[in-house]
Amino acid sequence: MRRRLAALVAATTSLVVVAFLVPLVPLLGEIAAERAVAVATGETQSIAALVGVSTPEELRDVVDAANAGGGRTTSVLLPAGGGTLGPPVPDTPGVALARAGRALSVDTAGGREILVPVETAGGRAVVRTVVPAATLSRGVRYAVGALAGLGLVLVLVAVLVADRLARWTLRPVAALSAAARRLAGGELNTRVEPAGPPEVAEVGRAVNMLAGRIGDLVARERETVADLSHRLRTPLTALRLEAHQLADPDRAKMLRLVGGVEAAVDRLIAEARRTGAGAGGAPADAVAVVGRRVGFWSPLAEDQGRRLSLSLPRGPQWVRLAAEDLEAVVDALVQNVLAHTPEGTDFAVAVLPRPDGGSCLVVTDAGPGLPRADVVRRGSSGGGSTGLGLDIARRAAEASGGGLS
Repeated sequence: MRRRLAALVAATTSLVVVAFLVPLVPLLGEIAAERAVAVATGETQSIAALVGVSTPEELRDVVDAANAGGGRTTSVLLPAGGGTLGPPVPDTPGVALARAGRALSVDTAGGREILVPVETAGGRAVVRTVVPAATLSRGVRYAVGALAGLGLVLVLVAVLVADRLARWTLRPVAALSAAARRLAGGELNTRVEPAGPPEVAEVGRAVNMLAGRIGDLVARERETVADLSHRLRTPLTALRLEAHQLADPDRAKMLRLVGGVEAAVDRLIAEARRTGAGAGGAPADAVAVVGRRVGFWSPLAEDQGRRLSLSLPRGPQWVRLAAEDLEAVVDALVQNVLAHTPEGTDFAVAVLPRPDGGSCLVVTDAGPGLPRADVVRRGSSGGGSTGLGLDIARRAAEASGGGLS
């Protein structure tokens, strides 16, 4: 943005400078030519005033002195038969007109010719001065160079001012961008200092309001989840007391199930108390976690007459997901099979190593398949459930850098 703004200002200023210089250059040439002609005309008239009152010898000295400096060529054409003082003069139309008594200035191939007729006792004389073209344009190149340098300085100053203005404008925009990234990363206490132009400052205030609103909503959601999870402890405690009154082996099985629910509630509370985003905890061994959870669900699969196939690679397969989160993924996928396929439907669970170092968890079954392609969307279910299981699996997979299909 800064470069574009500087380039725009440079282009605009350059156009203004060029529009100013282009018509000024011919004007400078005309001014220099008029100045040189005025000087030469004055000198020619001074010599013409001496023609009638000076002797030829005195007049020759004056002409020689005029030709010695100034870059001009001066000659005096004496009356008929008197010859020429100074350099020879060609017989030009201008000379003929001056012989006829007309003072004039004529442009020639070598410059400009100034002719002044003088009436003397012996007849009409003519004083002729030729101003070379180089004299007519003397100083123009220097003046154009000075103006071009001034224009360049003006362009540089304009670009510098535009760059400073762009920095003043874009610095708060960069701060807004950084704050938005921090908010996206879960730093909900991020705020910006409104600065810059009024419009940008207003955006900063709006971002602060948005961040505060998001923080309030997230805090309220965490409190709601934590309260709900805490309320579940009372019926779980009562359920555990009832389980102690059962006879073996039902008591042990029931206590194990209640313990699993309590552990899930504890994880839910811990999740609600998290202040950041992303998957927490240390990386988990997919082989160990999947094997443990499939072993947990195997008795239920056997009770339903299902044949369960488990395929695990040798050695650990580490994934960027906490063990409890990976357990939730396995439970959601296996429960999806157990709840939405007819009893006796076989299914298989496999962990496949990936070339990039990750792992692919594959759950397949011999059932009718998913009713719609959008069942992984949160709240969408084709079997009358809450529609959260597959969404939990999807979010956990995406948090680890993967996905769900």
